[in-house]
Parts: sequence; C-alpha cells; structure tokens
Amino acid sequence: MSRPRPPYLHKEISRHGSITWYVRSGSGPRTRVRGEYGSPEFMANYQAAIDGVPVPQKQGVAPQGTIGWLIARYRESGAWVRLSVATRHQRDNIFARVVEAAGNGSFADVTKKTIKDAIERRKESPFAARDFLKAMRGLFRWAADTGQVAADPTEGIRAAVPRTDGYHTWTEDEISRFEARWPIGTRERLALAILLYTGLRRADAAILGRQHIRDWIVSIRTAKTGAQIVIPVLPQLAEVINASPTGDLAFISMTTDSFGQWFRRACKAAGVPGSAHGLRGRPVQLGLPTTARLWRNSMQFTVGSAGRWLAFIQQRRTACGSHKMQW
Repeated sequence: MSRPRPPYLHKEISRHGSITWYVRSGSGPRTRVRGEYGSPEFMANYQAAIDGVPVPQKQGVAPQGTIGWLIARYRESGAWVRLSVATRHQRDNIFARVVEAAGNGSFADVTKKTIKDAIERRKESPFAARDFLKAMRGLFRWAADTGQVAADPTEGIRAAVPRTDGYHTWTEDEISRFEARWPIGTRERLALAILLYTGLRRADAAILGRQHIRDWIVSIRTAKTGAQIVIPVLPQLAEVINASPTGDLAFISMTTDSFGQWFRRACKAAGVPGSAHGLRGRPVQLGLPTTARLWRNSMQFTVGSAGRWLAFIQQRRTACGSHKMQW
C-alpha cells in the first residue's frame, strides 16, 4: 500500500509531463516545494512551507573529516530526525555558529579540553553554554555510535546553570492591561488568546491553524515532545479567532523565535512584564463550571482521554452559539 500524501501537498503535471509539487490550504496562496519527492530536501522544503518559514538554503559540501562534514552527516541521520522540530531548530543555529568558527577543522582533534574551553568562553551566558553542550553531545554520541570517532569527548562534562525564579507568571491585572492595549481584532490579542486559552508553548502557538481544529477540538502534535494532544476550543478563544485576521496555514504564521520576540514587544507596549511562556503557568478562571485546578489539568490531555470531554463540549455549543467557528 502506498503511503498517504502529506496534508495540503498538491501535485501538478504540465502538458509536457513535468511534475510540480506545492503546498496550499483552501484558496490560499501556493508555495512551491522543490526537490525530489520524498527526499530529505523535499521534506525540508515541505515542512518550511507548512510552518510558513523561509526555505532552508542548501549548504556547500564540506570536506570529509571536517567538523562541518560531520555535522552534515549527523543532520542526515535517524538520530537527528527523531529530535523534535524545536530542538532541531535550536541546534541548527548552534551548529551554524560552530561551522562558521571551526567548520574546516578536523573533528578527530576535538577533545574534552576543546569542549570545556568552548563552554568556558560562554561563561557569561550559562544557558547558551548548556545548550551548546547538549548539541555537541548529541553530535558526538551519534559519531561514537556509528564509529566516526573512538570516544565521545563530551562524556562526563557538565555545564552548570544558575538557579532562577523561572518565568514571570501573568497576573489578572496584567492580562486586563494587555487586552485593553490590544483589542479583539488585532494579531496581538489573537496571540494572547491562543496562549491563554490553550496553554500551548510558543512553538505550537505560532503554527496553530484551521487544519488543527475540528468540531471544537484542537488536535496538534507538539514541537518539543512530539506528543499528540487535544484541547477543547473554549468560546472565548473562538470569539477572538472569528474576529481576527489570520494566515492561511497558521493563525499567527511566524517562526518560534520571531513569535517570541514580537510578543515581548507587544507586552512592552502594553506596559506588562510578561512573556509567552509566562501564560502557561496562569491557571485563570474562564467562567467554566470547574475549578482552576481542573481547568488547568484538562487544558491539554492525550487523545486516549478525550472522550470524557465530548459531552461537555456539546453542552458549551448550545450555551455559546454566538461564538461558533466560522470556517
């Protein structure tokens, strides 16, 4: 049995027999997908079109035996594919800086001292040092497992990070001030509603779109863990979506980093200290017949436990008919 075609991927055959693939949702714009169908290049271009991000540029071939060459082979491996989209994006940025600084160096010359020195150079940014170590550990563990190197030079190395109070959790007053600054109909208010009424991480909030919603239920595979979760669409969220300009494949249509920076600027303009992440820790009362604790626990749940919510969602349809989805 042939594998099903990925969502929103269309095939067009010219009168000369040439095949063109493109991504399109509904009557939205078409985005061409280049490369041989099913190849890593094709799938990378397809995913970029779905996520609404720039198409990844093909890099030149690094000489065999160099760090750049090793990273390129790692990015073609199953170990890389099994990482979440968010993790791959983060490590791509780290590896790009590594290649720029030392891509032509021999990976056989990388020792524990090399890794420790690199961490020390990042001592003013301890979280960046930790992320660097994680990326290099993933690379060299794979290299050791596949026989590219005799031993993993990151083994036993740790990057300490300071204790913090975590992200600031929004107060009810801060939410009200943000809503006053950004009324319904603005993209900023739409972003707040998605974050507040779904509890999604910013990576998932940035790509949430109509294709993820059916019968008042959001079903989305999270970028960080790869878990498939379902979330009830609350009437407050439906109201904001219906009244807001949205993208074709995503309501907000931004990359994760762009979304986070853009939302921080919106918070600053509203005079609030919050961030996108801070809304995930806000167990607000939403006017539902349940406690804040129950609402938060049920905000995200696995597909297997979705059944018990169906009756509740059906009741809300009758009570909130004016907020039904308009697509």
